[in-house]
Amino acid sequence: MGRGKLRIYLGAAPGVGKTYAMLSEAHRRVERGTDCVVGFVEHHGRPRTEVMLHGLEQVARKELEYRGAAFTEMDVDAVLGRAPQVALVDELAHTNIPGSRNAKRWQDVEELLAAGIDVVSTVNIQHLESLGDVVESITGVRQRETVPDEMVRRADQIELVDMSPEALRRRMAHGNIYRPDKVDAALSNYFRPGNLTALRELALLWVADRVDEYLKQYRSEHRVSKIWGSRERIVVGLTGGPEGRTLIRRAARLAEKGAGGEVLAVYIASSDGLTAASPKELAVQRTLVEDLGGTFHHVVGDDIPAALLAFARGANATQIVLGVSRRKSWQYVFGPGVGATVARDSGPDLDVHLISHGQAGKGRGLPVARGARLGRSRIIAGWAVGVILPAILAVLLNTVHLGLANDMLLFLAVTVAAALLGGLLPALASAAVGSLLLNYFYTPPLHRFTIADPKNIVAIVIFVGVGASVASVVDLAARRTHQAARLRAESEILSFLAGNVLRGETGLEDLLERVRETFGMESAALLERASDHDPWTCAGRAGLGPAVVRPEDADVDVPVGDHLALALTGRVLPAEDRRVLAAFAAQAAVVLDRTRLQEEADRARALAEGNRIRTALLAAVSHDLRTPLAGIKASVSSLRSDDVAWSEEDQAELLEGIEEGADRLDHLVGNLLDMSRLQTGTVRPLIREADVDEVVPMALVGVPEGSVALDVPETLPMVDVDPGLLERAMANLVENAVKYSPPQEAVLVAASAIADRVEVRVVDRGPGVPDDAKERIFEPFQRYGDAPRGAGVGLGLAVARGFTEAMGGTLDAEDTPGGGLTMVLTLRAAASHAQDDLHPAEPERQTTW
Repeated sequence: MGRGKLRIYLGAAPGVGKTYAMLSEAHRRVERGTDCVVGFVEHHGRPRTEVMLHGLEQVARKELEYRGAAFTEMDVDAVLGRAPQVALVDELAHTNIPGSRNAKRWQDVEELLAAGIDVVSTVNIQHLESLGDVVESITGVRQRETVPDEMVRRADQIELVDMSPEALRRRMAHGNIYRPDKVDAALSNYFRPGNLTALRELALLWVADRVDEYLKQYRSEHRVSKIWGSRERIVVGLTGGPEGRTLIRRAARLAEKGAGGEVLAVYIASSDGLTAASPKELAVQRTLVEDLGGTFHHVVGDDIPAALLAFARGANATQIVLGVSRRKSWQYVFGPGVGATVARDSGPDLDVHLISHGQAGKGRGLPVARGARLGRSRIIAGWAVGVILPAILAVLLNTVHLGLANDMLLFLAVTVAAALLGGLLPALASAAVGSLLLNYFYTPPLHRFTIADPKNIVAIVIFVGVGASVASVVDLAARRTHQAARLRAESEILSFLAGNVLRGETGLEDLLERVRETFGMESAALLERASDHDPWTCAGRAGLGPAVVRPEDADVDVPVGDHLALALTGRVLPAEDRRVLAAFAAQAAVVLDRTRLQEEADRARALAEGNRIRTALLAAVSHDLRTPLAGIKASVSSLRSDDVAWSEEDQAELLEGIEEGADRLDHLVGNLLDMSRLQTGTVRPLIREADVDEVVPMALVGVPEGSVALDVPETLPMVDVDPGLLERAMANLVENAVKYSPPQEAVLVAASAIADRVEVRVVDRGPGVPDDAKERIFEPFQRYGDAPRGAGVGLGLAVARGFTEAMGGTLDAEDTPGGGLTMVLTLRAAASHAQDDLHPAEPERQTTW
């Protein structure tokens, strides 16, 4: 049985109609006779979605109990036992209830696919794992439920369910997505037009990239070399010369004229790694093309026109932009040039633009072939073998006569050995010396540099020719081996460097130390200056060598832009090492910029947070603190008035108002002071063992009678906490829950032991909080929904979480089954009780306050 096929309906946000589209597809398949069942579909109380479930077979769900409540999840075993052709599984990124077969629903889907069952599922773009940071920056909410991108990318079909932000907000306002009591909060937070537009763009771009991958895969599988102009892709051929900037800007303008235009700049280097291009200029052009939204590519190829056309066709490009040749007229005797060759071989499906520039016709040096350096000791050994060894061999052969043919083979072996050691020149010298010795000692007339027999002339000529040919081949192979080893080492260094920098694992000092170690230098420093006339300063340094004040004072300096330079001391590097060194220099500049940008971002974030807190404090002082002060002043003024004779009841009422106002002031000022302590990091909890059933009741002093039901067993293990901080945190949680609970519904405060921790749950039956706001309510100065200004400054939950985390615990918000919000406060059990039996020995008590 083969693997099942996966079809995914992808949406930009909840409510766009993914589940409805999935159910519509299911009805179409059932009408065609396909065996289709509903593995798990949640209609969330939406009438139109619920109607679509009618007529579809639904596999019974599996019931699970968690924290005293009953939940249902997809019964994977039941679906596998039913073995339908197609199973509908909603919400691919859903996290299963603890105790389920798998932790995530996408893992359930993997089991169904492995069993040969086709699956139709749904997912929102914000649940893709790779987009978590992007979505958080847009919406301010971190998605906890995610699905690996690879799971979605492997889907056989991905269908985008799209809806404009205006239409989605209308659906929300009409109550077609959330319950009416949650609509206003959703529209003003997560479902703002800007958020929805950004999420929609993410979804469209992600699907477009996926379609592009499908197209590339299809073209590769069917070996389609013809260009399909689905969108404009413009390839810019760079030579490393200054005209490259003009070409990149012109290509960017061409790309802007077409929808979805893309610029791909490519530099083609010869396979031996030798180039006359300036690494500094290439770095500048790479930065320019990336700033304009394009990509930079480095390709190896000896035939530049063929390599450029192969790259363009492989990228499905529609246009190529090249510069007019810099050659002078006489240099065309070496060939028609790259531009003319590319234009001739491009074919009808690829347009070639030749752009004029300031360097056209000014001439350019032709590349000079030069080999890799073999090393001084190796060259000396080659000359010794090529010149001295033939003489020694001639002396030996004078004592043992082997015949002219054998003598020539021995001299030829010496020539090959000279080529292996010293290269071409020692081998040619060996061939010349060997031919002279053969002529002098072994061809008649002997001991004269003349040859009587014409056959011997032919033999010696062949000897010289074969020796020279073999020496040339051996020399070329040795040089290519050396170059390959060098290029492999360079690629490993650059790969390691790029990987570390992209992952952010390398600081500037670490990078400079890597440069120093790689090239065996005494010190490495990155120098910078503000302008051409300012002195150089050291931005970072590694090594113990003498400090370098200017790039000119260093043994090696590599400029990076106009005002940065990488300076090394220790020795002078060969020219071929500067290519890798230039890459290090460019990366050092990137690391420096990134570090400074991060520092500026941190300072700006801290400044913005300080401004926000100051603004909120001013708002609190201007309203929330003035309101109780005004009430107290009015009550005191009334009591001191001589114009009115107050009865005892009136006086008691005024005094009660003064007391309530003072209590409110005390509570508000206490929260402000607590928040300031948390912000400045001065909270120092005194951790000791304490009983939860002793601390929690103390936090309920002052709550209205009958508003809280307490369910804290005495058999709970002791916890490691600061009792004062725990009491304050619990008081804030209970106050918040009572504030939002209906008058007839008591807030439940329950505690239980789980493994090595104790959970205290504060359960209310209020309007609840949507998932995207569950983290935001813990931020300072946040009020949820339509809470009046007099309801507090919005610090209670922030202080509660801050105190909880200071004690090593956690505080999270969950939905109350049946409606409402549950605050879950988790504490560490004391070490002496961590292994005790966590089940109570007697019935739990429930007390109403």
